[in-house]
Amino acid sequence: MTAVEIPGSKSITARALFLAAAAEGVTTLRRPLSSDDTEGFAQGLDTLGYRIERTARSWRVEGRPAGPAAPSAEVYCRDGATTARFLPALATTGHGTYRFDASPQMRRRPVAPLTRALRELGVDLRHEEAEGHHPLTVVADGVRGGELTLDAGQSSQYLTALLLLGPLTRDGLRITVTRLVSAPYIGITLAMMRSFGVEVKRERTPVGEVFEVPSGGYRAVDYPIEPDASTASYFFAAAALAGREVTVPGLGRDALQGDLRFVDVLRRMGARVDIGSDRTTVAGDGTLGGITVNMRDISDTMPTLAAIAPFATGPVRIEDVHNTRVKECDRLEACADNLRAMGVTVATGDDWIEIRPGVPRPVEITTHSDHRIVMSFAVTSLRTPGITFDDPGCVRKTFPGFHEAFAGLRAAWGV
Repeated sequence: MTAVEIPGSKSITARALFLAAAAEGVTTLRRPLSSDDTEGFAQGLDTLGYRIERTARSWRVEGRPAGPAAPSAEVYCRDGATTARFLPALATTGHGTYRFDASPQMRRRPVAPLTRALRELGVDLRHEEAEGHHPLTVVADGVRGGELTLDAGQSSQYLTALLLLGPLTRDGLRITVTRLVSAPYIGITLAMMRSFGVEVKRERTPVGEVFEVPSGGYRAVDYPIEPDASTASYFFAAAALAGREVTVPGLGRDALQGDLRFVDVLRRMGARVDIGSDRTTVAGDGTLGGITVNMRDISDTMPTLAAIAPFATGPVRIEDVHNTRVKECDRLEACADNLRAMGVTVATGDDWIEIRPGVPRPVEITTHSDHRIVMSFAVTSLRTPGITFDDPGCVRKTFPGFHEAFAGLRAAWGV
């Protein structure tokens, strides 16, 4: 058995930074993820006037329930979707003018459902170039709150940003959601809000799912960050593909992250899975069965499955993953194109991909500067030596030490 220490969750770290910045008092975040995305989020908070003290193992955040201390700021969100979507929502709680911009990659990704909702709440928000995209400017004067209808079928982050904002409004929020993708991420948001002192009411109605968010703010806490389940998927997949066993400590049956459900996909394909109270173990014999699977709720792990699919004994069909087309790149087509370059037969539709069994040949993977494409096809390289990447360093977005950790795993397994 090989144990792998996975860095902290990107999704949880980003939410925790928002909550800590908004809370009354000083919050300590234990084992936060240190990566380009989370460093960018922390730098954005610093630019807005929040105080953060960082050490290797913990970050201390001094909360400001009244909003940013800076009367004006220029915030660069880098490639971070959570930074680019959560921080403008946080800025609306203050009093000042705040401009947000992002990398060319992030500029291409939409924010329209969120900014439209903020405008409906009375926020003075302007897109400078393409409507619904960065750069944008918020002229903040607090938020009254009220009722909203939101389509979160493209990204659950729009809903998360509004849920996190709700307790900071004067009257709270009532949000009716007509469509929702990646629903487990909303479970993470609600559980974390509960830890910071806010209970959100959630109910299904004929017109959609309704979230009642009370006003009243957050309280500071000491908050541990669990390992990143999306990152763990590469190591779990590696064990199943290579016929080895891997254990990830810190991810157990009470984990907040829905992406841990990727191990259920591996189980259906023939891997042995054991989820304990504080760790998860996956073991395989190198044989994987074909599968048809709906990955709507765990779509960040779609590339992981696509990358090992050629080695299955039957076709692998992944359905309901249209939202992967508006991530760091069009992940569905990026996976398909790279697999085809390797000689694998692939078919795609608007929201699905089907991969036939084959013997992939080594190629240089076109990464589109997407960390998940790199980490996924690193798993493929266990059975296809010679794979290289046009931008291997883009893993710094979520796991700067990925290549070293994966090389260590290969060395331990002798593959």
